[in-house]
Amino acid sequence: MATKLTAAEKASALAELADWTPVDGRDAIQQGFKFKTFNQAFGFMTHVAMQAEKLDHHPEWSNVYNRVDIVLTTHDCDGLSELDVKLAKFIDKAAARFDA
Repeated sequence: MATKLTAAEKASALAELADWTPVDGRDAIQQGFKFKTFNQAFGFMTHVAMQAEKLDHHPEWSNVYNRVDIVLTTHDCDGLSELDVKLAKFIDKAAARFDA
């Protein structure tokens, strides 16, 4: 089971994840991505989905045409965990690959 990040760990993680912002009223982080086309957005989501399966940690997300909005939190510990940080870093690299 994942362990909730301490306040210091969360601050350190957010410093590394500059484009991720806290979600109001939740112990979660969010980021929106905009791609040139629906195919790029869907390819990005598929790439992230495969990594999420490997980590057994799945994002909350929505897709409308070329936009993908993602929220990360760990439901098992009711807050942010190292799994969220790991997945956020992967997502950032994937977005660059798919030209977000």
